[in-house]
Amino acid sequence: MTPIAVTRAVSSSLSRCELTHQDRMPIDLDRACQQHAAYETCLERLGCTLIRLPEMPDMPDAVFVEDTAIVLDEVALITRPGAKSRREETTSIAEALKPYREIVQIEAPGTVDGGDVLVVGRDIYVGLSSRSNAAAIDQMRRALSAYGYQVHGVGVSGCLHLKSAVTSVSETALLVNPDWIDTNVFDRFDVIEIHPDEAYAANGLRIGEAVIYPITFPRTAERLAERGIGIEPVDLSELAKAEGAVTCCSLIFGEKGAG
Repeated sequence: MTPIAVTRAVSSSLSRCELTHQDRMPIDLDRACQQHAAYETCLERLGCTLIRLPEMPDMPDAVFVEDTAIVLDEVALITRPGAKSRREETTSIAEALKPYREIVQIEAPGTVDGGDVLVVGRDIYVGLSSRSNAAAIDQMRRALSAYGYQVHGVGVSGCLHLKSAVTSVSETALLVNPDWIDTNVFDRFDVIEIHPDEAYAANGLRIGEAVIYPITFPRTAERLAERGIGIEPVDLSELAKAEGAVTCCSLIFGEKGAG
């Protein structure tokens, strides 16, 4: 079944993005748009059908659609982002997802960003970060227990989101920065540690047998290649200045019930 990828055009106000763990740097908007377009082309090359949403000019971070929803086979959870400035982004995402999934909304006092949510089979790991809290995890447990999901809270320190520190790169392997999470939480997986000189290298986007991966982390890319993991290189260096990464820029899911 062809996967669907929801993306959103880069906001013209991107330079006013939220920043938590990085210093503000000048962002070349034209280059950011070009890099995002190349990322979308990569998604299509890997077999995704794109749903391209329009720019939200007054929402600087809106290109990072991952944070607005968690799309599972059975249901889509619309998040309540931890940054107040981002909460208006979710309405249009919910509308885009309604044809594909039943919609469940995370409510106050819960806050959760999709970047804090790692789904591996029926296990859902949620980062306890500056953006996501225990109240949201409790809501997720109640909403998803009927579908057989187990929701686990994971402490995160030193980075924005859980998926800054760990992502899935194969059916059995996770790419991890051990400085930012307790890797014992993931002891049933094959853990691949990033190269220590590349702190932000743990974020890869797996689609089928391939992993979309930033060109800015060549040493960690070598480690992945040594494990037989196929890399689709992309350059998102301008969006990285806004604390974005390869998982952040899309919501990927199959047709309902297809996985």
